[in-house]
Formats: sequence, C-alpha cells, structure tokens
Amino acid sequence: MAAGTTSDLRNGIVIRYNNDLYQVVEFQHVAPGNWRAFVRMKLKSLTTGKVIEDRVRAGAEIDIVRIERRPMQYLYREGDSFIFMDNDTFDQIPVSAELVGDAVKFMKENETVDLVYDAEKDQIIGVELPIFVNLKVVETTVAVRGDTATNVTKPATLETGAVIEVPAFINEGDVLKIDTRTGEYITRV
Repeated sequence: MAAGTTSDLRNGIVIRYNNDLYQVVEFQHVAPGNWRAFVRMKLKSLTTGKVIEDRVRAGAEIDIVRIERRPMQYLYREGDSFIFMDNDTFDQIPVSAELVGDAVKFMKENETVDLVYDAEKDQIIGVELPIFVNLKVVETTVAVRGDTATNVTKPATLETGAVIEVPAFINEGDVLKIDTRTGEYITRV
C-alpha cells in the first residue's frame, strides 16, 4: 500500500477507504472562496459494486492500493464457486459468487476474463470482463409487422441467461455484441 494525498488521485486507481477497496470513478477539486478546499470523490466498491460519493479535505492522506490484473479462462460453475484456469500454469482457481458479482450475466464458458488481485495481499478482489462480448440470442419474441419502423425494443435471453433489451429485428440464433459495462445491445455480429 502506498501512502499518498488527494493530489495523487486519478480516475481508475484503487484506494483503501473506510476499510474497503474502492476504484476512483471521478474526482473534483473544489475551492469555495474563503473556505477550505476539498475533493469531491465518486468511488465504486470493488467488493460490493456499490457507488458512493464523499468528500475529503484537500491534501488529506489516502492509501493507494496496487492491483494486478491476471488473464484467466472461465471454465465452469461448481455450486457457489466459479472455476478459472491460469493459461500459463494451468492452475485452477475457485472464485466465490460474491466476488464475481454481476459479471456472471455476460460470462461464457472458455472465455478469458481478468481476475483482479490486491498485489500486497495476493488476494482476489474481483472479476473484470472485456468491454465487449459476443453472445448468442437463445430466446426472443417475433417482431410484429409494423413494429420495425420505429425504435421498438423487446426482451431477448442470451446464452448466459442474461435478459437484455434489443431492437425488434433481432431473431433467435443471432449473435450480438454487448457492452458489459452497461448491459446494452451494441450491434449484430
């Protein structure tokens, strides 16, 4: 853990704050006239995924945490754990469902994801998907004639079990490009 101050804040770095690990989503230095300057922070918890907003005095000490991302192949789910394999050593690593979080909605077997480690403790703190994934539609309703002229959407179930809104012209069997950050349909592949 590296000690720093609020002047070391950058978007994307990980800090230890209130006994939890948070990624800095955005921050803003505010100097309101005669009052003391402060830093307004928007932080995303790496353990729960919850986003909080808080402010600290400008120049306050913060603990910057060094993290590592290791590419791993997702193999299968076993009970309440997900099994990942290191492609270099072929070690299989179980990861609890709480650490995988919402990534499970877009995680397909045999796909490569990044396991995020706290470098000091060599402990897994989360799973990071690629920004875009290609998934097949396994179930959706048929578009009604006339609905294709406007921006009508319908629910579609993907091969991972996730349900997203897609345009009316999407059919079962289509492969879609999905943004994993928002869960939105991008285009048909």
